Amino acid sequence: MSLPTTVSIPTTPMKSERENLKSEERGIFEFSSLVGQSTAVSLLEGAIATNRIAPAYLFAGTDGVGKTLAARTFIAQLFDTHNLTNHPDLLWVEPTYLHQGELINQSDLAHSEVKPKSPPHIRIEQIRAIAQFLSCCALTAPCKIVVIQDADRMAVAAANALLKTLEEPTSGSIILISSQPQKLLPTIASRCQAIPFHRLNGSNMVRVLERLGNAEIIDNPSIVALAAGSPGQAIAHYNQLGSMPKVLLEQLDVPPANASNAMRLAKEIDTMLDFDRQLWLLDYLQHRWWRSLGNRNWIEKLAAAKAALLKMASSRLVWEVLLLVEKSG
Repeated sequence: MSLPTTVSIPTTPMKSERENLKSEERGIFEFSSLVGQSTAVSLLEGAIATNRIAPAYLFAGTDGVGKTLAARTFIAQLFDTHNLTNHPDLLWVEPTYLHQGELINQSDLAHSEVKPKSPPHIRIEQIRAIAQFLSCCALTAPCKIVVIQDADRMAVAAANALLKTLEEPTSGSIILISSQPQKLLPTIASRCQAIPFHRLNGSNMVRVLERLGNAEIIDNPSIVALAAGSPGQAIAHYNQLGSMPKVLLEQLDVPPANASNAMRLAKEIDTMLDFDRQLWLLDYLQHRWWRSLGNRNWIEKLAAAKAALLKMASSRLVWEVLLLVEKSG
């Protein structure tokens, strides 16, 4: 099995990292880019100013509010450079898919023909690579830095291996980035200095989206509701909405009027949309139909349908049951 050897930031940022990309394009990493995250900025600036870098950090908060941008800015400021690409003292680890004995990074998946059948994970081989990386002295920076993206996606063996690495003294620092820190081993979280990241209020959402050239998203109440204070998620949801078949969305503007339409729509959804897009559509319809119908029963039925999909039930059957039962109710 080949191991990921990347020692730089991902070259293909996720949609929710659009803000990060713009900073990189300018070659500038400034804490002023982090809108609405004063606590995180204060803690990170203080660590650099006092030269007291913790052995491990946990950047915790919802997706799309600046955790990854903060990590890059912190490292750039600490390393006194605006060029983190291929830096010898930086190792950036992200969840991987296992395909025919090869590990494929999330950021590389879009450029491959691989169709994963299971979620990506941080694997024990990657944690071993971290331990080996930290065993060597820094070449040009004050210390070596490892960033683990989506750290809550660690397999059990990987989590135990990381705990052992955290217990051993090194001259470097490990940054865990997580939107679901409750999934981490408590013994791992307790060994990290917590850096909290919060959802943005309305004015800060507008500020960030306008700066990124996405102010039109504010006029879409369903997308704003889905984003729930996350500019990155707002952009990702808006792009997802734009990628959906318009004809299908028009037919789903309201629930199907009869059983034949419900069966037809269930077939079209199953045929036209992959697993992830079906999950997204269920979330979108919760907000869309709640606003137009005000019927709480829809919220419960759509949530149940999502739970059934996540348990790998037949997607067509899930949609048939959802639409037919809801109509009869």
